[in-house]
Amino acid sequence: MKGLKAILLRDLRLGLRQGGDLLTLLLLFISVGILVPFAIGPDTPLLARLAPAIVWVAALLAQLLTHDRLFRADFEDGSLIAFHHAAIPLEAIVLAKLAIHWILTGLPLMAATPFLAVMLGMDMTMLGRALFALLLGTPALSAFVALSASVTVGLKRGGLVAPVLILPLTLPVLIFGAGMMGDDTFGAASQAGLFLAALSLASVALTPFAAALALRVSGE
Repeated sequence: MKGLKAILLRDLRLGLRQGGDLLTLLLLFISVGILVPFAIGPDTPLLARLAPAIVWVAALLAQLLTHDRLFRADFEDGSLIAFHHAAIPLEAIVLAKLAIHWILTGLPLMAATPFLAVMLGMDMTMLGRALFALLLGTPALSAFVALSASVTVGLKRGGLVAPVLILPLTLPVLIFGAGMMGDDTFGAASQAGLFLAALSLASVALTPFAAALALRVSGE
């Protein structure tokens, strides 16, 4: 547990030290909410209907920016090889990195969502649903980013391959995430929230094993 705690604190300190990455993440997320109203025009009802899709597309694009944050630095400085021979299972290390990644990406996106709500004409009910949907769905996005990062860590231009790997996996998250923010007729939002939570739980549970296998293959 001491070794795992050390890895958690190390990645958290490194992530906070690289403040430019966090700022870029937030700027892209907010910029989407600023640019879309200019493109659509001052049609508040239309913006409110499109808000769920805009929020989730912005969240996905912002998450893609953090692709190289997970394993690239460890691969380049040799830490990843040391992880293979550590007393801590590699799966536990991947899970720790995944948790820190969500803290440094998912929570800031939730904090910036009220700014998008103002730009997109979202009411308080939709804002509350948006925050809850991001809370349930962003762990799945982080898991998919971690999986693609582990597969492409040994590639020189892995960042170009990542979107191709991630996008098909994220479609259910985007669909259920937007559905949770939409109309709650016949309990549709509640059902979408259950599916979204199930996707996050399954992806977070399975990703450490798949990512660890990919990292072992890349280290051979």
